[in-house]
Amino acid sequence: MLLYMSNSAQEGQSTPLHSVSVAGAVVREDGRLLTIRRADNGTWELPGGVLELDETPETGVRREVWEETGIDVEVDELTGVYKNTTRGIVALVFRCKPSGGTERTSEESTAVAWLTPEEVSERMSEVFAIRLLDALDDAGPHVRSHDGRQLLTA
Repeated sequence: MLLYMSNSAQEGQSTPLHSVSVAGAVVREDGRLLTIRRADNGTWELPGGVLELDETPETGVRREVWEETGIDVEVDELTGVYKNTTRGIVALVFRCKPSGGTERTSEESTAVAWLTPEEVSERMSEVFAIRLLDALDDAGPHVRSHDGRQLLTA
């Protein structure tokens, strides 16, 4: 988990700590999106996780997608930055193309599926569905905040 502390925190003032995660919005040529059902809570989400200290965001996306799904990807571009204001997690989402591998589950995923945008909206909570749907348009990168359950307006 990547955490930081400002000079004011070092001087005794309280500064929030954040973790940085990365996720891959993997889009197939037919427009279907790669998703996982998480092993820990059973929810459908896009593959991703905590960025390691020694890796770039793009390397972290490739690692996380492969670990959770068995799919190799080419990272295209940043499509969104999403902050969970309750847990202090900042997620960087990158649009990706599949480049190899075979779908499989892992310790972190009990199912792997290629969903249509409509299925994404039906199966996922708003705060995760929007990350995949944002990756489909070229108006990004999007910057959004949520409380873990719903999007917050600015």
